[in-house]
Order: sequence, then C-alpha cells, then structure tokens
Amino acid sequence: MPPPTLILMGVCGCGKTSVGEELARRLGGVFEDADDFHTDEARAKMRSGTPLTDEDRWPWYAKLRARIVEMRQQTPHYLLACSALKKVYRDKLRADDEPAQIAFVFLDGSFELIRDRMARRVGHYMPVSLLESQFAILEPPPAAEALRVSIDQDIDGIISETLSHLA
Repeated sequence: MPPPTLILMGVCGCGKTSVGEELARRLGGVFEDADDFHTDEARAKMRSGTPLTDEDRWPWYAKLRARIVEMRQQTPHYLLACSALKKVYRDKLRADDEPAQIAFVFLDGSFELIRDRMARRVGHYMPVSLLESQFAILEPPPAAEALRVSIDQDIDGIISETLSHLA
C-alpha cells in the first residue's frame, strides 16, 4: 500500500502533473500541483526566464509542507507534483515524516527527451530555456530516498511501474 503522501518529483516537463493526476485517480486520492502555490511574483520571474533562488523557494516549501500536513486529514492519498530538485528541498517536504508516511517518485528522463516534450506543450509559464538550469541543480535522489521511474515509456507504463513498486 502506498504511503498517504506521494511527491512526484523531477525537472519541469517530466510529466509530474499527468502522472500525479492519473495516480490520484487510481488511488482514490487528491492531486495538487506545487506550481499552483507559487506567488504571482515567482511565476512572473520564471516566465521571464529567470530561475528562482533558494530565498524565493523557502516560503513556498513551507507552504507546501503545511499543505501536506493539512491534506492528511482530508484524504487517504495526497499526491503533490513538485520538482524537489535538491536534497534540501526534499528534506523540507519530508520534515520528520517516516517512510511509511511519505514517498518520492523521481520521474527520470534525458535532457533531450524532456526538451522535446516541453517544446510541444502549450500555455505553460515555464519556458524551455529554463530546463538547463533545472538539470544544473538536480541532485538525483538515491534509491533509498526515492523510487526512480524512467519516463521513456508511455504514461500507462509509468503508472504501472510506479504502482508495482509502491504495492
């Protein structure tokens, strides 16, 4: 049985939202995208092609952690799409949770694959030009800290692989 909180993590364009929505549907849980918790200022900064700094992110991560705790009272499964590229970011989301309470699913793919997918999507505030900065700060989690799932497969394959590892 999956833990009550699942964080779908990885660089922009890796499929966190699509995978999270489908996993939530299959688990009977609630899905939210961490991007929806950014301030208008943070969105404008990213839209202009400027990466966020850690100082920009700390209040956002505090808001996300509070939301994780809040959602545990509202649903048996809470799924959050959040890049969580650095270990320190994942630590902020995890806080003092035990592995039975929270799990990270790292949606892993090559720069080229994700760049091509991002170039085809319409209406997202994150420009393809910021993908390089995302890969530059990415600290891939070790197997002990996250389930790594290759996105070089269709969404059904990603979902099946994720669910089989979490079972």
